[in-house]
Amino acid sequence: MIIPLKGNVKFPITLDPTVWIFDDRRIKFAEAFSGEHHAREEQEHPFSSEERFNREVVQATNDNKPISRKDADEILKSTYVIPFKPFYQNAEVNDGATDATIVQADGNEVSLGLEELANSYLLFSFEGKPLKDDGPVHIYFNDGTNKDDPIKGVNEIIIN
Repeated sequence: MIIPLKGNVKFPITLDPTVWIFDDRRIKFAEAFSGEHHAREEQEHPFSSEERFNREVVQATNDNKPISRKDADEILKSTYVIPFKPFYQNAEVNDGATDATIVQADGNEVSLGLEELANSYLLFSFEGKPLKDDGPVHIYFNDGTNKDDPIKGVNEIIIN
């Protein structure tokens, strides 16, 4: 259930969708493509690596609060995506990179532009359950153009 992000990057990373259900960056699938979510996203300003690290450390030390029973029930029944951009930024794509190859479980490969990939969402939970049959994740473009036909069975992301 892990997905390597590798290739023309400074820091190859491994994505583990099984832990994202408790990640505060998760977004309900129904809200991901709404105008309200995009407006909130645009208000946030990009951080430098140092600012992002400091912010993550502070959040990590402040976020050790228990989840209420009501919230836990909601989490375990909802369908969620997570923005890909933080992972893309952490891998630090090299200047010479041109595009990305998505390797699917069935061996097919899909090419995407770097901006399209960076701004995409990863579906990792359907009705509170991990995507076992056609997962571990699906890729949805942030404009919702492939909402009815996402890239499924993503096993590897290679930056070219």
